[in-house]
Amino acid sequence: MFLQIHYLTSYHASLLNRDDAGLAKRITFGGVPRLRISSQSQKRHWREWITTQTTLPSGWRSRHFFDRIVKSRLINAGMSSELATGLVLQLAKGLLHSAGEKSALDPHTLAMKQPVLFGEPEAAYFVSLIQQAAEGAAEKDATARLDQRLATERKNIIALLQEDGLYDPVAGFEGALFGRFVTSDILARIDAPVHVAHAFTTHALDSEVDFFTVVDDLSEAGETGAAHANDMELAAGIFYGYVVIDVPLLVSNLTGCAAIQWRSHIDQGAWDLLTGLVHAIAEVTPGAKLGATAPYSRAQCVVLEVGMDPPRSLANAFLSPVRLGERGRHPMAQSVDAMATYLTDIQRMYEDQSLKRFVASLHPWTHASETPVPLPQAIHQCFLALSEGG
Repeated sequence: MFLQIHYLTSYHASLLNRDDAGLAKRITFGGVPRLRISSQSQKRHWREWITTQTTLPSGWRSRHFFDRIVKSRLINAGMSSELATGLVLQLAKGLLHSAGEKSALDPHTLAMKQPVLFGEPEAAYFVSLIQQAAEGAAEKDATARLDQRLATERKNIIALLQEDGLYDPVAGFEGALFGRFVTSDILARIDAPVHVAHAFTTHALDSEVDFFTVVDDLSEAGETGAAHANDMELAAGIFYGYVVIDVPLLVSNLTGCAAIQWRSHIDQGAWDLLTGLVHAIAEVTPGAKLGATAPYSRAQCVVLEVGMDPPRSLANAFLSPVRLGERGRHPMAQSVDAMATYLTDIQRMYEDQSLKRFVASLHPWTHASETPVPLPQAIHQCFLALSEGG
């Protein structure tokens, strides 16, 4: 069962996502350069906003998890720094030790070479493991106990946590949504149920370089010129974005159930997380240069689709770029029409009428049977369809 989300958002003069040269990210599509917002940028901003909206445990994507979370908690609980360092190092080596991760940890700083996502339930579990190993034992014996636990319990962490009665998403709601890739044979690899496309403009790229200066407030008479001069690329555009959610896999990640059993395990927390994600997609700005451009905007068209059919993007509606301003038409309405027309054509080609569709739009939607409604109502109707089987 898939939930597909298509959205169109217009941004004024801004610099939403920069490349390594400080320029707006771009992509050539249909032989024409477009502005682009990376999936990583979008997901990070959505995740930060959802953190403020959900009661589900969060996580940390960091190189410093073992030092700044696990070791810090052990010391705060009364363990000596020397003992905590040694046992955390042993734990981390045991968790990360595999063919591809033998040198994944700096033994002096406990920093990993690459950031890895860990959740609050995992942090609490690792602290408990070390405290149990250290209880009433010298460091050498504690290390041996810890090694034995890791050797005899080489089931993945999800199973171990569930044996202890912990069913919250082990890598936080971030892992439940966006997955976690690890090669360790202990840490649980979590497949991502949420797939996010890079957003791009429905029309050709059009940008300019903004030259700006800074005046020195303490300049004296006779002193001329700017105290600082620089430039940045600014661009405006209408972006098409696309997200696919594998709902059974999401519920499985959240509850630990088998994906096939998702209907009997989905709860209010899962619905709230899905609701928060849809609102984040429609309302949260993935913008750089916030102070200089205030690039706050909301989607003007959101299309939600529910069904069992394989997902398919509507990006090819814009393979031929929209020519904005034709015949005095509203630029956003042109993009909405292009998306609706392509959807009609692809349905006709595949004789595909199985998806249920719910639309929130400021502009007319040409599918007569799909009357646009306010976004909260569209989300509610979509979730009813999900609960009823698509």
